[in-house]
Amino acid sequence: MNAQLIPMDLGPLNPGVPELVVGFVSFAAVFWAFSRVLLPRINKVLEQREEMTEGRQQQAEDLRAQAAGVRALYESALADARHVAARTRQQAHEEGIALIAAARADGMRVREQILADGAVVVAAERAAAEAVLRPYVDGLALELAGRILGEPVSAPAHAPAPAADRQP
Repeated sequence: MNAQLIPMDLGPLNPGVPELVVGFVSFAAVFWAFSRVLLPRINKVLEQREEMTEGRQQQAEDLRAQAAGVRALYESALADARHVAARTRQQAHEEGIALIAAARADGMRVREQILADGAVVVAAERAAAEAVLRPYVDGLALELAGRILGEPVSAPAHAPAPAADRQP
């Protein structure tokens, strides 16, 4: 006797009771194998994977935090270096201004000394030239007057004494 679950002829869609029992027992064995053996292993692997993923994320966050700290130190050091460079530039600028002022003052002092020395030399040479040319002034004046008038001019009768005879 072929016992069927549904009393109609549905072909292979209407299984018999022994086939249902064998199918149910097979399903229960496979379900038990999956739930007791495979699913715990799969869950364990998934948990390990999740832990590794979370661990990697935590490590990444730690590395980001460390990188941010290092960057902050770097930016702080860079700001300090810029400050020191600005201070050094300012000091160099001030020293340059002081050196220029000192050089200018030294140059002015040398200039004044050269001018004073030159004035002394010019005065001495002028006095020497005047002393050399003084005896010839009267003669040169008469000669120039004669050239201007176009006829020779003689010396006046009461002419002053020559410069060589005069006392300064």
